[in-house]
Amino acid sequence: MLDFLDEIRVVDISQYVPGPYASLQLADMGADVVKVEPPAGDPMRTFGAVDSDGISPLYKVVNGGKTVVRVDLKSDEGKTVFENLIAAADVLVESFRPGVLERLGFGRERLRVLNPALVYCALSGWGQTGPYRHKAGHDLNYMALGGGLVASGTRERPVMAWPPTADYASGVQAAAAICGALARRARTGAGAFIDTSLADTVLAWQSGGLTAAQRPEIAPRRAGNPINGGAACYQIYRTRDGRFLTLGNLEEKFWVNFAIAAGRPEWGPRQWEPMPQEDLIAEVQSEIEKRSLAEWEAILDKVDTCFQAALEFSEIPDHPHVRARALARNTGSETEPRVEVSFPAIVDDRPPPARPPVRELSATAVVERWRSGNQ
Repeated sequence: MLDFLDEIRVVDISQYVPGPYASLQLADMGADVVKVEPPAGDPMRTFGAVDSDGISPLYKVVNGGKTVVRVDLKSDEGKTVFENLIAAADVLVESFRPGVLERLGFGRERLRVLNPALVYCALSGWGQTGPYRHKAGHDLNYMALGGGLVASGTRERPVMAWPPTADYASGVQAAAAICGALARRARTGAGAFIDTSLADTVLAWQSGGLTAAQRPEIAPRRAGNPINGGAACYQIYRTRDGRFLTLGNLEEKFWVNFAIAAGRPEWGPRQWEPMPQEDLIAEVQSEIEKRSLAEWEAILDKVDTCFQAALEFSEIPDHPHVRARALARNTGSETEPRVEVSFPAIVDDRPPPARPPVRELSATAVVERWRSGNQ
C-alpha cells in the first residue's frame, strides 16, 4: 500500500459499489479502512456468480485491503460499538438515503458530538437536498438526469456505458473530497460534512455539453460533435474479422498519416468536412473491413497515428503495455481467477504493491486496536 494516508482511520458503512470504491482508494493510499456491514453482510457479497466460499468475486475486488466487521446498528450493543468506532475514526463514508443514519441515532449533530474532527462523507444517489433526495435510483438513472446519456450513442438512441460510470466516478469524487477535507483538517483541526452524490458527479462532467446546448452552431448527438460520432477521424470501425478498431486522429498530422498508411491519401484534406461525415465514415469503414484487426495493427503500429484495437476483457491483462505498468494482477486461484487493478498511480517510480485480500474481524477487536493506537 501507499503511505499517503498512513494513520488515517476510515469507517465505511456503504454498500454495493460507489462508497466501497471510494474507500478502496483510501485503503490503497494507506488508510486503515474498516467496513461496517449489517449482520447479513453487504448484499454485494452474493451479487452475480459466487466463489466456492459463497462470496462474489466482484465483492472481493472492490473491498480488498479492508477489514470487515458486522454490526447491528439497530441494537443497543451495535450502537455502542459504532459509537466507539466513530470516536476513534478520522473519516466516515456512508451511502444511505438521506435521513436513514439519523433515524438510527447517528445524525450529523450526534456524530459531531462523538468526534468533532470527523470527516463525514455522505455519498447518496441524489444528494441530501432537493426534491429527488429520497428518490430511488441506480447508475443508469443518475446518468440520465445528469447528462451522461444525452450525447452518447447514435442519433437514434443513447447507449449505456460499462462499467457503470456514475458508480465509479462518484467513488473517485468522494475520495478526492475526503482527501481535500483531511488536508484542511491538518491545517485547522476542523472536521467536515461532505454531501456528494452520483447525480452531481455526472453533472459535474457536463459543462461542455451544457454549454453546447446554448450554442445553436454546436449540433447534438452524432451530428456536429467530432468526438461523439460525427467525424470519420474519431470513430470506431469494424474490421474484416468482426473486431473493432478505434481512430482518434483529431490532429491533422495523425489523420494524414493514417490516410497514407491506409492507401487513401485523398482522405487527408477531407478531415473537417461538414458533420456528420456519413459519406467519409462509410468510405473509411469500407476500407477498414477489407483487413483483419491483426493486419491493421501490423500496418498502423509503424505509423505515428492515434489508433487502438478495442480489446476484449480476456486480452487486457496480457497486453504488453498493461503488463509493463504492472497494475492488473490475478489475485485469485487457477480455478477461481480474480483480476484486481491496483491504485492507478506509480509513485516514485514504484508500482503499487499487491492489495491484501479483504478480511473479517470482530468489531470489538478493531475498537481495541484503534484505542491502543495500532494500525
